[in-house]
Amino acid sequence: MSAESMGKRMIQGREVSDEQVQAWADEAEAGYDVDELQKRWGRPPRAERASQVVPTRFSDAELTELMARADREGLDRSAAIRAAVRAWAHV
Repeated sequence: MSAESMGKRMIQGREVSDEQVQAWADEAEAGYDVDELQKRWGRPPRAERASQVVPTRFSDAELTELMARADREGLDRSAAIRAAVRAWAHV
């Protein structure tokens, strides 16, 4: 830590003023609407409950083929994988 930055409050490389810290403290002391905060956290649910993350390994060739088709169909990688699983599982 350099002598210049000693005593400074830094967040992600930016100095944070005493006024900003006080504003955050005042906001916290006033209380938060937990239900509202929880609505903003994470990705929106895909079903009535949170979805499961299933790690899967693909070769470079498999991913290249997957992404080529996903691009043609306007899908992101996750949506393409879900479409492939639905087709295979006949869901």
